[in-house]
Amino acid sequence: MKLTVSYQDPNRERSVTFVNKLMEKMRQQSRVINTQQLNSIINLIQERLKPAEAELRQAEKELENYDKREGATILSLEGGSLPTAILANEQQQKQIELQLTALNAQVASLESQLGLNADQAFVAQALASDPIIAQLRVQLYEIESQLAVLRKDYKDQHPLVAELVKRQQAAEKQLQSRASEVLGGGGIAAPLVSVDKIRVDSSLDPTRQQLAQNLIGLKTQKESLEQQLKSSEKTGEDLKQNYATIPNKQTEKQRLEQQVAYKKALYDQMQVKLVDAKAAEAEITSSLAIAKDAQAPDIEVPKALSMALILAMGGLGGVLGGAVIIFVLGMLSGKFYTWEEIQGAFKEREVPFLGVVPNVFLFPEDYVLPLLLKRYSPYLEFYEKIRSNLQRVGNKSPKVILITSVGTGEGKTLSAYNLAIASARSGKRTLLIEADLRSPSEVESLGLVLDSHSAVEPLQYYGDLYGCIRLVPDVANLYVIPSPGGVRHPATVLESSELRRLLEEVRYRFDFVVVDSPTLEGNNDVLTLEPYTDGMVIVTRPIYTASGLLGEVTDRLMDTESADPKKYRPRLLGAIVNGADIFVDYFEEDSLEHDQPVRAQPRPRPALKPKAPNKKQKRLPARARK
Repeated sequence: MKLTVSYQDPNRERSVTFVNKLMEKMRQQSRVINTQQLNSIINLIQERLKPAEAELRQAEKELENYDKREGATILSLEGGSLPTAILANEQQQKQIELQLTALNAQVASLESQLGLNADQAFVAQALASDPIIAQLRVQLYEIESQLAVLRKDYKDQHPLVAELVKRQQAAEKQLQSRASEVLGGGGIAAPLVSVDKIRVDSSLDPTRQQLAQNLIGLKTQKESLEQQLKSSEKTGEDLKQNYATIPNKQTEKQRLEQQVAYKKALYDQMQVKLVDAKAAEAEITSSLAIAKDAQAPDIEVPKALSMALILAMGGLGGVLGGAVIIFVLGMLSGKFYTWEEIQGAFKEREVPFLGVVPNVFLFPEDYVLPLLLKRYSPYLEFYEKIRSNLQRVGNKSPKVILITSVGTGEGKTLSAYNLAIASARSGKRTLLIEADLRSPSEVESLGLVLDSHSAVEPLQYYGDLYGCIRLVPDVANLYVIPSPGGVRHPATVLESSELRRLLEEVRYRFDFVVVDSPTLEGNNDVLTLEPYTDGMVIVTRPIYTASGLLGEVTDRLMDTESADPKKYRPRLLGAIVNGADIFVDYFEEDSLEHDQPVRAQPRPRPALKPKAPNKKQKRLPARARK
């Protein structure tokens, strides 16, 4: 850039001397300013370096603790051991159930043969195996035999009969006492009704004793298998519960890894900037250089123009000006000039009107898009109103919406970004998907770096769900899937099963999904994506939206009188007017920290593209320039 310094003075030598000294002072002052700026940059970087390092160490510690706590579970899924364990557990349960079925059949068969259940067989086996009980039974048989012979000739009062009766009663009492000792617990395990019952239960022959022993063994084996089945079922439930929580654990781990990567990149960049600034401190020069010394040229008095030439030039200028005005009016024909006209057009066609958004003016020049990254931005309430109006559309609130426009320059991408930011600010887990594969990605406005390999293999990129989702560091609860940008065959990617599965998966993982799609003019990408969403939202803008094209599109989308009732029709959720001329109260950043509001009319300055930096001067960080 070339600067010219001029000074008028009646004295030629004095004017030349003054200009030379002024240029030298300007050159020296430029060097002083550059030195001050560089020193302020160094001090600012050094102040931010320690907090950035502390945040990096904290993020690394959180990732390390999470990996220690949940790393084994995640590795078990990635290695395939957890699904294998679940299948093995189910197979084990089936085998145990088959064994229980076979045991139940054997137990039922033995019970039918013995006429006893397992508990009764245990009592009979215990009594029949005791030698004392067997001896007492023999004594009772002998006494009963003698009584049967004596009672034929004598009465019970006879001394011999009375003696045998006493011996019989004593033997029966001993039999009951011994049976209680054998069974244990005073006969609680199997209560004995009488001596006759004891004698019957203890009268098993060897064959039936073997059957009773087999029945007792089968019951013990059955109880063991039932306990194994309960333990296996509990283990299976624990394994399935771990498997169900693994996707959330993987997402959390990926979020922590992204936090570490982001903070590490910020820390490394600050280190590089600090080294560069210290190296440039010794090489500071002035931004101005004197091209040549001052000169005082002779002043020539211009000749006066003739009246005829002035009239001719005025006439020619009038003709050219009229032609330009006619051309501009012709170019603007068929356009909407106010947001009220657009609202009336939508009301006439019964299209739900979701809201109006004013022109967004952001004074910092660091954003490619004027995004509402500040928490207290006054523009957030307009997008919050649009979001709340969307929740009342239809019987069921839409969860996945498609943002599009009729033509270019209407602000669909800006509306999609800011609507997603407003949703995330409201506490909802929000995902922004850049589905406009014909345009470059705008994620740099969010402070993210685009993956250079995504454009090479877009199908593989969309197939990796955990790899394509990125966490936005400046906005809590906001995630984004950047577009590969400039894809050669976008229709192939939009119709792929990978993208369809991705849209189905994010519907259940996020509370609200915003899809930034191409325009409706010139391609059918929007109609390809719409069936996998809950509907589309059209963004319009005064002076940019063509009335005829907008009417044609809305009539086609709102056509409900088609001859084929089974034909699929895209769902139009509503419309937004962007860039409306509306007064907005805004707050400066410094005044927000001290709760001092400042009311002002937004200045008409461009907000879509940043001012191009000087190629000769190294671009500094945004905060350093402030």
